[in-house]
Amino acid sequence: MPNVGPLELAIVLIIALVVFGPKRLPELGRSLGRGIREFRGSVTGSHDEPEQRGEVESPKPPSEGD
Repeated sequence: MPNVGPLELAIVLIIALVVFGPKRLPELGRSLGRGIREFRGSVTGSHDEPEQRGEVESPKPPSEGD
């Protein structure tokens, strides 16, 4: 299997820039990274999301001394 060098990567990035446009590339990269992170988390069984607590704290009533 041939190695991918910097010239090949540059060509692929230029083609992606022409096809998707400069405004859409960051969004595509973000969604690709999120997908890879979710896949890796499902394979290893770990999650980056914080655990949700069962109870919700109620807001404190305002004090009358203010």
